Amino acid sequence: MTSKPTGKILLVDDDPGLLRLLSIRLRAEGYEVEAVDSAQNALAKLSRFTPDLVISDLRMDKMDGIGLLKELQTRSPGLRVVIITAHGTIPDAVTATQGGAFGFLTKPIDKDELMSTVEKALKVSGSADLEEDWATGIITRNQGMKEVLNQARMVAATDARVLISGESGTGKELLAQALHNASPRKSKPFVAINCSAMAENLLESELFGHEKGAFTGATRSHKGLFQSAEGGTLLLDEIGDMPMRLQVKLLRVLQENQVRPVGGNDALDVDVRVISATHRDLQDMLKKGGFREDLYYRLNVVNIKLPSLDDRREDIPLLVAHFLQVIAREAGQERKVYAPEAVEMLVTAEWPGNIRQLSNVVRQNVALSRSPVISAELVQQSLGEHAGKLLSFTDARDEFTRNYLSQILQITMGNVSQAARLAKRNRTDFYKLLSRHDLNPDQFKSR
Repeated sequence: MTSKPTGKILLVDDDPGLLRLLSIRLRAEGYEVEAVDSAQNALAKLSRFTPDLVISDLRMDKMDGIGLLKELQTRSPGLRVVIITAHGTIPDAVTATQGGAFGFLTKPIDKDELMSTVEKALKVSGSADLEEDWATGIITRNQGMKEVLNQARMVAATDARVLISGESGTGKELLAQALHNASPRKSKPFVAINCSAMAENLLESELFGHEKGAFTGATRSHKGLFQSAEGGTLLLDEIGDMPMRLQVKLLRVLQENQVRPVGGNDALDVDVRVISATHRDLQDMLKKGGFREDLYYRLNVVNIKLPSLDDRREDIPLLVAHFLQVIAREAGQERKVYAPEAVEMLVTAEWPGNIRQLSNVVRQNVALSRSPVISAELVQQSLGEHAGKLLSFTDARDEFTRNYLSQILQITMGNVSQAARLAKRNRTDFYKLLSRHDLNPDQFKSR
């Protein structure tokens, strides 16, 4: 039995007959529908109803569909909007698409076209739940990311040291800043340093400071970042790349809450919360002697792991909308938009560089697009080999099944009767599965 689709849809049209007809059709397909007769009522409805998609008539009194679209882009970045045009005129369609609409429907509305457009829009839709000021810049509707933010909010109220782990480009510094913003230290400095970005001696001087004449070129005393962050928070980014000698010195600072500048004799008291971040597997480094165990446990009082962008694909349309808005504001130009096919391509691509890579791709697309609408072809060029790697549900299921059958055949060395018992299937059905997935039991028998 095929399950019905799900999703929340807000209908906006001043024609009560069309509003009723669309509501009936969409509810019959399993969608949750709210219907209102004006753009003003649609905006008021948002406080009580969070849609995944808005379908709005273009021509309405007071505020038309394009005006509603622009207001929704400000309030709910990433929320998909489909515009209904009266006669399907080209100028109306172009205006709607260039304004950022996902697509348009023409009157009279064909039922199959309606359902196809809704299905496509819901694949790449989503409005971000706005976080409070402490997490400004973190845009998400992903449940895993929300749990990360809840964990961060709880630990922010304490002075516990936090180790943020996650792949490069997942936003570790942004989360560290949010932790600081939510902490009692928020009125004091937040200072960040990348431990892999400079030579050992320079890193030592930057962290702990130095006295005049401590080394060649030290023509004046220099206050280190521990002192600069006094009362606030210091982020040690890429802590896994810190040289062993500096790990020893950092451990002493954390134990004694005192820092001794290079070339200095006196230890200075410091009151700093330390947050560290890394994309490396520090536990693996412990085993190999690349990271001090005592320092690891000093830093890793609370561990927060950030999900990769591939694990929060529903956030991609939101992030893209945010980047487009930022780029337009920086350039003082009209915001460009992606064609629906281009958004689908972004959502299904592989992102080894995570959010940083996505941001770079969006900037590149905006710079190279001669049209207000960024095409799928341009996205394809930017993504190269990483385009379209997400399997469909059917393909993913088939791949899982084939791997599962192969594993059982390996365990039983090609004995079909035994393999069928392990899979809890009768022998005939099991043979059919093997045939469907082009697996020959003889290939798994020992020779």
